[in-house]
Order: sequence, then structure tokens, then C-alpha cells
Amino acid sequence: MDKIETLIGTARELGRDRFLPRAATYDNDARFPTENYEDLRDAGFLGLVIPEQYGGMGVGYAGYARISAELGYWCGSTALTFNMHTSSMLWSGPLADDLRMTGEQRAQHDARRAAIYAGVIEEGHVFAQPFSEPDSAAAAGKAPFGTEAHPVEGGYLVTGRKHFASLSGHADYYGVLCTLAGEAAPSATNTMYLAVPATADGFSVSGDWDVLGMRGTVSKNLTFEDVFVPATAELLPAGMYYHAAREWPHMFMTLCPTYLGIARAAFDFTCQYLKGELEGGPPVSPNVDSPVKQLAVANMRIKLEQAEALFLRAISEAQYQPGDAARLRAYAAQFTVMEFANDLCREAIRVCGGRSIFRALRLERLYRDSRCGSLMLPWTADICQERLAFESLKR
Repeated sequence: MDKIETLIGTARELGRDRFLPRAATYDNDARFPTENYEDLRDAGFLGLVIPEQYGGMGVGYAGYARISAELGYWCGSTALTFNMHTSSMLWSGPLADDLRMTGEQRAQHDARRAAIYAGVIEEGHVFAQPFSEPDSAAAAGKAPFGTEAHPVEGGYLVTGRKHFASLSGHADYYGVLCTLAGEAAPSATNTMYLAVPATADGFSVSGDWDVLGMRGTVSKNLTFEDVFVPATAELLPAGMYYHAAREWPHMFMTLCPTYLGIARAAFDFTCQYLKGELEGGPPVSPNVDSPVKQLAVANMRIKLEQAEALFLRAISEAQYQPGDAARLRAYAAQFTVMEFANDLCREAIRVCGGRSIFRALRLERLYRDSRCGSLMLPWTADICQERLAFESLKR
């Protein structure tokens, strides 16, 4: 068994034995899955994609995507928030290694990320990755971020707001994307990526979190009022995020595995339900002989296989400066997985019937969580369609 299969097995054991039994409580209470993170920390997963020379497991992009899908199968909120942490490590690690930097930038970045990674490996630091702002244009890549970093001696003063900030109040650091303020007009080319400590003066979390799905992500509002961030807290050198977004586009596809896991879970739920094999909830008699239900299950299986095949193709092509076809396929994979996940959950409810909507079972939660996928910036379902059409027709 290779390394990735072993780690998928670990994720499966954690999900089956611990995450799934807790998932309803996190959802009902809109409570962050703190206990799940303790399990992930104990398993060494906080360092999953941190390069081995810094004490991590050194898992690459495609391997992480497969592991993340397994986590999503058991608890969507845990998988989605864990992606925020892991992406912070991935962007500053293997992805940054591919970017063109000067020798000075490279040496500086290596020293800074070594200190950040040490905090994760040795002290268990968890990173959030707040993307969205009240004006969604920046997170969609259409405008500079409204949150600004003002240069001062030794670092920056960060001012601005983020919302839909997963892990709010539960992360040790927030990987904040912001625009470098200066004499020139704000520009996306001057995007900064800074690790803001949760304990920093001027940083605050506010707002309620009572939403349709992914309730355990606890994605509240963040406010930064002249928050001092030392220069050593740069997760990427100044301006490098702009280049990464264009030259490593698959970096924005890492939300996708969570929803593939949900799609798999909805299909398996349906089969187990119809066979009368589900544990918990109201008793259900086997119902596998109906031609209508058989056809529905067959169609669900076809849709799942289509989504999974496209997903696996896309993550296998993730690399620095992919070709046009690979980039377009990534958009198509993101759209397909996000939309098919909800399609499968919706069909599962119809096929299984009335008793399947009891909250003692997980299908109702899977359905609500799956519907949130199409809203995930920066590659929402609408944005994926816009880019697929524009880039296909401009040739």
C-alpha cells in the first residue's frame, strides 16, 4: 500500500469512527469541529502537505485532493475548513516552489515559511484562509482586495473586512489576502498574503452564523483595524499571489474534493437505505426490487462516475502553467462536482422516500451542505461557466 492510500485509510478510520458520529451535533449547534481538529493534529494531518524537509508529510496536490475527498465523505464542514488550513501550507510550499522569484526573494521566503511551518508541526497552529469580502469582485479575481496592508517599519498595518471567514474564532492565524497600499492606484498585482495572528490587537470576529449548510465551518466576519503584521509573516513574497493565481490555477480547485466526498456519501446512503442496511434512524425495510428505484440508482451511479472521472483527470493535470485544455477542464471539473453533488443528494431524497428526511439520518445534512458548493469563491458555478464560455469562444 502506498503512502497516499495509507493516509486515505487513516482519514477513513477517523471519519467513520469519530467525525461522522459528531457531525450532527456540529450541524445542529453551528459549532466548530474542535474535537475533529484534535484528531487531525494527533494524526499529523496539520502537516500533510508541508514539505518533508520542514517536518511535514510532503503530500502533493493530487494526493491531498484524494485525501480531502475522503474527509468530505464523513463530515463536509471538517473537510472544507481543513482545506483552508491545508491550502495555506500548499500555496506557501510546493506551489511557491514553482513560482519565479529572485534569489533574495527565494531565500527570504524559505526562512519565513520555515518558521511558520515549525509553528504548525511543533505547536499545532491552525490557519484560516479568509477570501471573501463584502464586495465579491476581489475574491472572484476581478478587482483588488479592499483589505489593505500599509507599510510601516518592520511590517504592515492591515485594515479592512472579510466575511464568510471559515474557522473564525478557531484559527491561530488568518492567511489574509490584501492589497499593498502605496502611492499608485490599488492593483491586483500588488496583492499581499499575510499571516495575521488571532491574538493581534485590532483584530476581531463578529456576526452570527445561522445558515443553510456547512454550519460547522463557523464562517463569521473579520475586522482588521490597523493590525500590525510583521514582514516575517508573509506567506508569499509581495505580488507572488497574483502570479500564482494565473500560473497555478488549480490552486483554486481545492474546495472541490469536499463535494466529491459528499456526492459519494449520497450515493452510498441511497444504496444502503434501499437495502435496509442503515444504522440509526427509523427502521427501513429493503426495497431493491422496484424497477423505478433500480433505474434511479443506475443513473445516480453514472453521474457519480462522470464527476469522479473528470475530477481525477483534473487533479492529475494540476501543475505550474498548465495548458489551456487542462485549465478549462479544471473549470469543468469544479462545476460538475459542485452541481452533481447536489443533484445526487436531491435524487437520493426522491429515491429513498419520506423517511429519508429524518434528521437522525445524514441525507438531509448532505443535501444542505451540497447546495453550498456552487457558491464557493473564487470558482463559483457561475464563474466557471463564464470562463468556459469566454475562453472557448475567444479562440
